[in-house]
Amino acid sequence: MSGLAGRRPQASPRADRRPRSPASALFWRLFLINGLVFTFGLTILALSPATVSSPVLLTELPILAVGLAVMLTANAVLLRTSLAPLGALTALMERVDLLRSSDRIAHSGNGDLGTLIATFNAMLDRLEAERSASTAHALAAQEAERQRIARELHDEIGQSLTVVLLGLKRAVDRAPQDLREELHTVAETVRASLDEVRQVARRLRPGVLEDLGLISAMNALASDFSAVSGVPVTRLLDPRLPQVSGDTELVIYRIAQECLTNVARHARASQVELSLRAGTGAVVLHIIDDGRGGPIHEGAGVRGMRERAMLIGADLTIDSAPSTGTDVRLTIPLTPTAPIANGRK
Repeated sequence: MSGLAGRRPQASPRADRRPRSPASALFWRLFLINGLVFTFGLTILALSPATVSSPVLLTELPILAVGLAVMLTANAVLLRTSLAPLGALTALMERVDLLRSSDRIAHSGNGDLGTLIATFNAMLDRLEAERSASTAHALAAQEAERQRIARELHDEIGQSLTVVLLGLKRAVDRAPQDLREELHTVAETVRASLDEVRQVARRLRPGVLEDLGLISAMNALASDFSAVSGVPVTRLLDPRLPQVSGDTELVIYRIAQECLTNVARHARASQVELSLRAGTGAVVLHIIDDGRGGPIHEGAGVRGMRERAMLIGADLTIDSAPSTGTDVRLTIPLTPTAPIANGRK
């Protein structure tokens, strides 16, 4: 009994066996395919009445050529079928973009290549999750910095300009007649600067979004855009949207803001349509302009829009053709039980 107690249990050979690597598995797959083809050809040659002389006669050459062609054809068909998933995998590697999720290869368990494809899809899932997490942290830090700058502009620079404006008003009242006109011009310049500071602060921190809700914020955004650019905006805003989270509302607002900024800077449009409506199981933001259109250059603005859309699992499409304007559509999927909001939380 003591001898038995002192023995260590031996692991079974199957437990010690390590899984084969993809390279080893692919080697054995090709080896078995070629072995199968050669075995089949040798069996046919052994069972057939055909014989080969030494040296080979001219009448026997066609038989050998046909046998070789059959073996090569069978080998090519089997190899092509077995390695077909590698072509799809290569194409996905060339076009993969972490900002355009759900681009995967469907695999049907094709042996070891199916395992390779499943591993590649799992790697893309991990990369997208890491990219989404890092983007969320970066955008959260960006929003916090925007709010800090907006507060400083409003509380410090805005108040300082207000004090200067009041001082100039008192100076105008006490100044000689020949200086009043000049001081009045300076006061108007300071007033315009104060208005610009307030507009910048509103763009950095959409207080109306927090206070009055998404629909009011979109109306204010469209009004500010028209006032600055002179381009009229047709608004199609559904006041009974399904309720979404605060993060989703902020993403919708920021993407609409970026779209209108791009229209003002690049589109040379005469009309813009801003639509925010409920679709089938989704909320859809749709912005169309009649500007010059053209190829889309995905700079920092467009990449930022795609990153924000990725954070909430939304689908962002941008279509633009020369002389037909630009069409931007953001589709945000919703849960079936989302309650109805009246435009204000």
